Amino acid sequence: MNGGLVASLGFRGVLLIARLGQIGVFGARLVAATFSPPFRFRRILDEMWSVGVLSLAIVCVSGGAVGMVLGLQGYNTLSRFGAEESLGTVVGLSLIRELGPVLTALLVTGRAGSAIAAEIGAMVATQQLDGLRMLSIDPVHFVAAPKALAMALAMPLLSALFITSGLWGGYLVGVHFLNIDGGSYLSGLENSIRFGDDVLGSLLKSTIFGLLVGLIATYRGYTAEPNAAGVSRATNSTVVAASVSTLIFDYFITALWGV
Repeated sequence: MNGGLVASLGFRGVLLIARLGQIGVFGARLVAATFSPPFRFRRILDEMWSVGVLSLAIVCVSGGAVGMVLGLQGYNTLSRFGAEESLGTVVGLSLIRELGPVLTALLVTGRAGSAIAAEIGAMVATQQLDGLRMLSIDPVHFVAAPKALAMALAMPLLSALFITSGLWGGYLVGVHFLNIDGGSYLSGLENSIRFGDDVLGSLLKSTIFGLLVGLIATYRGYTAEPNAAGVSRATNSTVVAASVSTLIFDYFITALWGV
């Protein structure tokens, strides 16, 4: 009984390592394709529209809602210590250093990452990628690389919009609903946030999340089984794997670099 359990755990461990190796090899192919001519700028712009522009509504609305909740909860907590004037500091640092990059990555994973995996998986199921190979066109270069690069480029921009919307939401609740002085809110933001440590760190973190989500989405779509069930599993596993990986990487980035 115990021997079977150990063998099962060992087998799953070997499968996990093999899968990580396959993802690493696919990631190396993506990097090589990104820097190899011909450079498909038009496809990258089209993917930027699909990943970035079409995600604006959900990112901005969610950012505003999160900022409003932060403003309300932060005020209720700070009021216990008579520190209501520090609301801008709490909302700003929470959004810029942590909630902005992480929640943006989770939102974009659910909206755009799943769509990327489903689209590439459907191309696998309908043998469109095989057709590209017959035309001597590398599917990784033509299909996967532009999508992964667009995700990496769009993620920090979307994160910045999420943070901006969140700061506005916190200002709305704190100043207009809870009667905190607007100057105190803005001065708290100005005095507590450092561009080099906080803003650039936030952009770095969101860029890493974009690379991670783009890699997982394109890999799962590219390796999907050529049937409807395979496409469905690829889409579902993209959302789960990318979301969990984002949270795990967030911890290590924060622990190692203090970002």
